[in-house]
Amino acid sequence: MGGRKRLVIESRWCKGCGICAAFCPAEALELSGDKVRLKEEGRCVLCGMCEMRCPDYAIYLVNLEE
Repeated sequence: MGGRKRLVIESRWCKGCGICAAFCPAEALELSGDKVRLKEEGRCVLCGMCEMRCPDYAIYLVNLEE
């Protein structure tokens, strides 16, 4: 089934540690100021590595077809 997913970044929870960006295989994330952001739409491959590594649960994937 799989389904479509979307990356969510909760900026208010992000402490800007950069761990998610360091582990992103697509290099889709970057620090901007003291928060993480997507470099450009469509670059994220929705693998979930950032979600697994974020110590503050500030970045995660959601299913769009629920």
